Amino acid sequence: MRVDFAGESLDLLPERAAWWERGATLFVADIHFGKAAAFRSAGLPVPGGTTAADVARLDALVRRQNAARLVILGDLLHAPTGRAEATMQTVSAWRDASPDLEVLLVRGNHDRRAGDPPPQWRMTCVDGPHALGPFTLAHEPDAARPGDFLLAGHLHPGVALQRADGRAGGMRERCFWMIGAPRGAARGRRRAGASLILPAFGAMTGMRAVRPRRGDRVFVVGPGEVVEVPGAASV
Repeated sequence: MRVDFAGESLDLLPERAAWWERGATLFVADIHFGKAAAFRSAGLPVPGGTTAADVARLDALVRRQNAARLVILGDLLHAPTGRAEATMQTVSAWRDASPDLEVLLVRGNHDRRAGDPPPQWRMTCVDGPHALGPFTLAHEPDAARPGDFLLAGHLHPGVALQRADGRAGGMRERCFWMIGAPRGAARGRRRAGASLILPAFGAMTGMRAVRPRRGDRVFVVGPGEVVEVPGAASV
């Protein structure tokens, strides 16, 4: 699904990422590496292998898009207790296998608790709001300032799709949420700014309610495609 944002074309991908072709840049949010390990350290019986699966998905996406830069919009690591040896080795091996990929981490609330990634991961870490081309990057959506075109995460947005007969019981899906974004290309609206909230990339992440307002746009992530859903209800 291609959308206009800040005068640029962004592709909203069903892998829960956004692709800026002109900048050869892939945007993801809320990976939460090590979340399962953190849960196990707390005595919760959750399966292993989730970090390896997320790394494999991310690597495949980077390679398919031939991305030169990966931007992580916060919450790369879930918690200090998630820095298990297997988790750290898995991500280190991925970074060793992709030495030319530039990675920028915009710190999120979980990153501030878990700490920055180790130097061998070769990731540049910044606090938001951070400028990149026409975009402002942050983890929390409330970092938006007047005139910003903000890319953010944090909310893990999701929506409930109504059944065709109007009854309750529709499916719940992850979504991209574009707040205050113009459908047309009116320059005045562009100057007013907007925010695009990405769905959580990590497999062990849930959804949180979004409440679209008039003028917002909601793009639902479905199997193999992203589609715009007018008037989608909150989860």
